Amino acid sequence: MSSKKDSAPTDRLAQVVQHVAGSQDESSKPNSARSRRSKTSRSAGPPADYSDVLSNLQKLSKIAHTPDLSNRGYVRQKREGKLWVRERLEQLVDKGSFKEIGSASGRVEWKQTGPRDEEPVSFQPTNNLQGFGLLDGRRVIITADDYTIRAGHADGAISAKTVYSEKLAVALNMPIIKLTDGSSGGGSVSTIKTHGWSYVPGVPGFIPAVQGINKGIPNLAAVLGPAIGIGAARAVISHFSVMAGDIGSLFNAGPQVVEGATFEEGLTLRELGGPGIHCLNGTIDNLAANESECFEQIRRVLSYLPNCGHSKLPPVLPASDPIARVSEELRTAIPRRKERMYDARAIIKTVFDAGSWFEIGPLWGRTAIVGLARLGGHPVGVISLNCEVNAGALDAGGSQKITRHLKLCDVMNLPIVQFVDVPGYAIGTVAEKQATMRWGVELGKAYISTTIPIFSVLTRRVYGVAGGIMVACRDPMASVAWPSGEWGSLPLDGGIEVGHRWELKQAEEAGKKKELYTQLEDEYRRLMNPIRTANAFGVQEIIDPAHTRRVVAEWALHIYADVLPQRLLDRAAGRIHPSFA
Repeated sequence: MSSKKDSAPTDRLAQVVQHVAGSQDESSKPNSARSRRSKTSRSAGPPADYSDVLSNLQKLSKIAHTPDLSNRGYVRQKREGKLWVRERLEQLVDKGSFKEIGSASGRVEWKQTGPRDEEPVSFQPTNNLQGFGLLDGRRVIITADDYTIRAGHADGAISAKTVYSEKLAVALNMPIIKLTDGSSGGGSVSTIKTHGWSYVPGVPGFIPAVQGINKGIPNLAAVLGPAIGIGAARAVISHFSVMAGDIGSLFNAGPQVVEGATFEEGLTLRELGGPGIHCLNGTIDNLAANESECFEQIRRVLSYLPNCGHSKLPPVLPASDPIARVSEELRTAIPRRKERMYDARAIIKTVFDAGSWFEIGPLWGRTAIVGLARLGGHPVGVISLNCEVNAGALDAGGSQKITRHLKLCDVMNLPIVQFVDVPGYAIGTVAEKQATMRWGVELGKAYISTTIPIFSVLTRRVYGVAGGIMVACRDPMASVAWPSGEWGSLPLDGGIEVGHRWELKQAEEAGKKKELYTQLEDEYRRLMNPIRTANAFGVQEIIDPAHTRRVVAEWALHIYADVLPQRLLDRAAGRIHPSFA
C-alpha cells in the first residue's frame, strides 16, 4: 500500500516529462500536424492588425471625399454657384488642418463577404460635417451643412451629431464656426414615414448654444445658402453672423409653405429672406459679397476675441502704430456750425491702430456705429453715434444694435471706447410706432447691467435720457470732452421755445420775437461754453482732439494690465455674471 503511494508522484512526474518532451519534438518538425493546425487557425480568424476594419473606414472616407457628380443635390449646388461643403472647409481653415469628427456617420449599404465579414457598397454621409481646424493658427470647432444631401433635413442627418459640436465647444472652451446651408438637421415630413410615428419637436442644441454664448466662447456663423427653420435659428444664435450676398437667404419656412399659409405666391428665396431683408433688419449682422468674403470676415472677427471670455483675455497682437501718434486732422473733424454733419467713421479710423477697425452691422440700426478695433494691439469694442443718419438721434434699431454690442463686449472682456454725439432719442410718429422708448430703456438696462470698463469721448452733443445713459453708466465714469462739446437736458433748437414760450409769445405780439430769440440763443451759447462745465467739474477734462489716441490708448493698456485680470477672477468666483443671451 505504501509503495503504491510512493510511486504515484514519480509516475506523475514521468508523465509530465514525457508530455513536454513530446511537445518539443513535435514543434521542431515544420510539417507536423500541429503546425498545420496552427496556421489554419490563424488564417481563419480576423487579421491581428485590424486591417479589415481600417480598410472599410478608408473606403467610406474615399466615398465621402469624392463628390457624386450625378447626384442631383450636387448638381443643384454647383448650378447655384455654391461651393461643396468640403470645398468650403478647404477655403476656411488653414491648409491641411481640418480633422473630421464622425467621419463614418451616415447610411451604409453593406455586402457580406464571409460568415463574419462585410464591406461597404455605398455610403451616404450625414448632411452635417464637423471637426477641428485651425484659423490663422487658432484651433476651432467647425460644423458645416451639406445641402446636397436632403437639403440639410433631418432625414439625412443624425440629430446627436448636429448637437454634438455645440456641446463640445462648451466642454473644451473652444470657438465654434457654423456654416449653415439648409435645414441644419431640421424637420421634414418624410421623417414621420421613416420612423413610423410623429415626434414632438425640440431644440436640444439651444441649451449648449446659450451656455456657450453666455460663457464668452466665440460662436460665429455664415449663411451660405437658404437657412431654413432650425438652420436659420442656428445662424442667428451666435455672437456674429454674416450672409453671402450672392447665394444666402434665411427664413422660418420656405416659399411653398409660405404660399399655403399667407397666400404670397411666387416668392423667390431672396425675396422671402435674402440679404436685402435680414442684413437691413439686424437678423444677420454683416453682408459679404460671396463665400470667400464670409470666411474672411469670420477670421477677422475671431482675431479680436478670446477662446473663452470666462477665463481668457482677448489676444493682443504686435502693433507698429505709435500710441502717442498725434492726429491734427481731428481738430477740424467737428464743424463749428452745429447744423453740419461729419464722418464719424473717419474719426474712428484715425484714433485706433491703422487698419484695425472692423464694423459690425453697418446696414442696420444706422443711427449707431459699432465694431471692433485695437489700441496698441489690444482689442477694444467701439461705439459711436452717426450724425449722418437722423442727425444721430437714437432710434429703436440703433438702441438694439448698441445693446447687442455692449453684451458682446461684456462676455468677451473687451473694454469699450465710445464717441458720444447724441441729441437724444428719436422723436415723432415714426419713432413712437417703432417703440423707441422701449428699446431705449433696454439700452439703458444693458449699460447699467454690464460691467466692462467704458471710456467716453464727448465729441459734440450729449442731450436727454439717451445722453445721460451713455455717459453716466459707470461710477466713476472715465471720460474726456472735445472743445466742440455741448450738453444739457434739451438741445437749444426747440428747448428755447419750450423754456420761454410766454416771453416769446409776448414778443411775437409786439413784433419782436426774432430779436428776443436771438438774444436768448446768444446768452445760452455763451453760458454753454464747455470750459464753464469743466470749471464746475461737470466734465473731467477737455483735451486737444489731436491727442485723443494717446489718451484712450493709455487707458486701454491700463485696463488690460490691472483691471481685466481681476475681472477674470471675479467671473471665476461668480461675483459678476456677464450674459449675451
